[in-house]
Amino acid sequence: MNFNVLDKFEAMISKYTGAPYVVLTDSCTHAIELCLRHQKYKGPIILPHQTYISIPMTMHKLGLSIYWDKEVNWDYEYRIAPTNIWDSARAFDKDMYVPGRQQCVSFGWDKRLAIGHGGAILLDKRGDYFSLKPMAYDGRRVNEYSPWQSQKSWFIGYHYNMRLEDAAKGIDMMQHLDELPNKKSQLKTYPDVSKININVD
Repeated sequence: MNFNVLDKFEAMISKYTGAPYVVLTDSCTHAIELCLRHQKYKGPIILPHQTYISIPMTMHKLGLSIYWDKEVNWDYEYRIAPTNIWDSARAFDKDMYVPGRQQCVSFGWDKRLAIGHGGAILLDKRGDYFSLKPMAYDGRRVNEYSPWQSQKSWFIGYHYNMRLEDAAKGIDMMQHLDELPNKKSQLKTYPDVSKININVD
């Protein structure tokens, strides 16, 4: 098994969702973090008060102040306002991609494409794709240099890459995607995270 499995999985997701480009990651949360880092966004961020705890944790890690929107209700995705980044963790649908967005999806165990691990960024700008992909792979330009020791120039990267075996499992599951149930409506399972006190020392 080699990096070709990642390219194949990216291509399948692109065709299914309608996103021109796909960057595979090890989780939706890290996909969101990479997008924010790549945009060098300094905040503040507006979030719905009901979401998964990893999202406010990520904002604290990045030093971004949070304003809570108590009015927004969402089923399968919401905007990390005022950016073009969307937490689309609960979504994985045919032609779901909306031009101009960076939609971050999840392949966790309770998602539609339940690989059990992993995520992806759906996007439409070629330049962003070629910047974000090495960011997810320790700064490696995986399609250009093998072994990695032969790469001479580097920019900062993070160990947020999808495992090859997860990509292979995703390829297999995509063959039967029409048989998989849609698991969108989960808002009621999320607590009001705005009331959770996160101690940041």
